[in-house]
Amino acid sequence: MRTSDVVRTATRNAFRSKLRTTLTVLSLFVGAFTLTLTTALGAGVNDYVERQVATLSTGDILLVSPAASTDTQEGPNEYDPDGRQEGSAGNPLTGSALLNQDDIDAIEAMDGVRRVEAVSQIQVDWVAASEDPDARFEVDINPTSSIGRSDLVAGEQLDQEAPGKQIVLPEDYVAALGFADVQDAVGETVVLGYTDAERAAAEVEATVVGVARTSLFAAGAGANAALVDEVADAQAVPGQPRSWPLAVAYLDGSGEDGAVTDADITDVKADLADADLAGQTVEDQLGIVQTVINGIIGVLSAFAIIALIAASFGIVNTLLMSVQERTREIGLMKAMGMSNGRVFGLFSLEAVVIGFLGSALGALAAVAVGSALAGGLSQTVLADLPGLQVLLFEPAGVVTVIVVIMVIAFVSGVLPARRAARQDPIESLRYE
Repeated sequence: MRTSDVVRTATRNAFRSKLRTTLTVLSLFVGAFTLTLTTALGAGVNDYVERQVATLSTGDILLVSPAASTDTQEGPNEYDPDGRQEGSAGNPLTGSALLNQDDIDAIEAMDGVRRVEAVSQIQVDWVAASEDPDARFEVDINPTSSIGRSDLVAGEQLDQEAPGKQIVLPEDYVAALGFADVQDAVGETVVLGYTDAERAAAEVEATVVGVARTSLFAAGAGANAALVDEVADAQAVPGQPRSWPLAVAYLDGSGEDGAVTDADITDVKADLADADLAGQTVEDQLGIVQTVINGIIGVLSAFAIIALIAASFGIVNTLLMSVQERTREIGLMKAMGMSNGRVFGLFSLEAVVIGFLGSALGALAAVAVGSALAGGLSQTVLADLPGLQVLLFEPAGVVTVIVVIMVIAFVSGVLPARRAARQDPIESLRYE
């Protein structure tokens, strides 16, 4: 019997008992459906996180803040006029302490640091279009806009070196401020209102250079250095030393073409620790997010694996019963010269056929249902996170799921196939 004949015969024999085979295929269908969806969920979320990280960092910066205090003394700390100021409680950027000028100078003097930018956090009360300054809307300035790149839908990125004051508006402010569309907003002037250090109301004008989508890590409007510095200077308390919640250390690389290596980052982190400072890459800060995401996906995938294990017992049962029912047929095939290897291959291929049908149908159903679900979510629950494709069906991922289930099916079919291959032809022909 030729290999092609074995394949055809195995496919035909897989459906001798249609009900039994259908039930086995359905059990594989459930596992394949679930595993395909969880794989797509992991791919979609991680792809979104990686794209957002790319807008925040090119891999050559460290976000520097005061090191977490390990002081376990009871009661308040002793006042140190030259020490760090305390930040606002509950502020994720400031934490419990702020950087001072001595910290900035210490960072600049470290080997491997090209330059340092102190990140000022400013408070803006409202924004309005210059054409209609009475229509005011609350707005926040994203403090990380000086180190990242916005996910633009129109316009250009902020120019941190420009002397003019620039702003990148969130997309949902365009219609509210009276602009016809995102393109119409670019180049227009808006007015920002804030409260200065003397609790007096003040205003500043800025040019809209871009309009950005809302992203997972960059909420609020973006402002360039000229705008931030003017407001920060106005809000600085006279006589009080300047302080910052965060500083950005730009690193020199020792790798090829000046690339920053892991060793470079490790060395600078060690120097920062010696200065009672902590340095993290953007990837470090997002590591916990990805760990949680991967953990959830891992739990969901475990349920799919359990379903596949249960289905594998169904394959064993289906083929063992098939071997028993076809004992005389096996004896006849062996009596006519079919080798043990061909008999083993015949029954193994039956298991693979069942595995392919269950996995392919499950994967295709998952793609169809998942695509519709992802489209619906992007228009409703996830509308505030444009660009997030919560279920990303990559061809390689779908094929991998199918192949893995076919392998599981093959392994499950080994025992029945071996039993069929080891049948004695004479005893098999006598079987009633």
